[in-house]
Amino acid sequence: MTEELFREDATLLECEARIVAADEMGIELERTVFYPVGGGQAGDAGRLVLADGTALTIADTRKHPDRAGVIVHVPGVDADPALRGRFAPGATVTAIVDAARRRAHMRFHTATHLLCALVPHAVNGCSITAGYARLDFHMNEPLDKEALTAGIARYVAGAHPVRHRWISEEELDANPGLVRSMSVQPPRGLGRVRVLEIEGVDLQPCGGTHVGNTRDVGAVVVTKIEKKSAMTRRVVLGFAEPAAG
Repeated sequence: MTEELFREDATLLECEARIVAADEMGIELERTVFYPVGGGQAGDAGRLVLADGTALTIADTRKHPDRAGVIVHVPGVDADPALRGRFAPGATVTAIVDAARRRAHMRFHTATHLLCALVPHAVNGCSITAGYARLDFHMNEPLDKEALTAGIARYVAGAHPVRHRWISEEELDANPGLVRSMSVQPPRGLGRVRVLEIEGVDLQPCGGTHVGNTRDVGAVVVTKIEKKSAMTRRVVLGFAEPAAG
């Protein structure tokens, strides 16, 4: 299994690691700071750098489809095969996350939790990227774009601490109301579940990356509200400033 350094510290942007495997799917490291796509959040991008300075661009990060707990770093499609060949098992690399992309994911992901606190309905869809975020709520009542934007700004200005902790699966079963998502359920089988707490605002299972205080979310606005079906209302978030690439 890949040691997931990002689970405990989302601000950690690089680490040294040994290459465990490399094939057509991508490169597996013994440990990584790269977040793999999951829970609605896009995977990290960045680069792997050998000791001599040779760098390989990583375009995406994914969970291995057949090996539980293994993370695969996916090179860009235009990566030179000869260059990829230098990143072989046994080599040591420095894994460096694209900081702007990660920061955007952290801000947007935390903002979606603030949105959950404002809209007390189950979530049946989620997407978090560097350019926007969206949540689909299972509801048929109308939503007000300006009111939601003002509510998010209020939580941001409140400077609420954001932290994660781990609870047992038994604790989660005893508190089923913690799970807000209908589309993505917390992973089972590890004996514990990671929950995110925004002090005084929100508490729910989540494995994504987040800022450490709501003030770090910055200026996030509701850009669109859509009626996707009779029982689905989609809320799209954007940055007030130009979004990260």
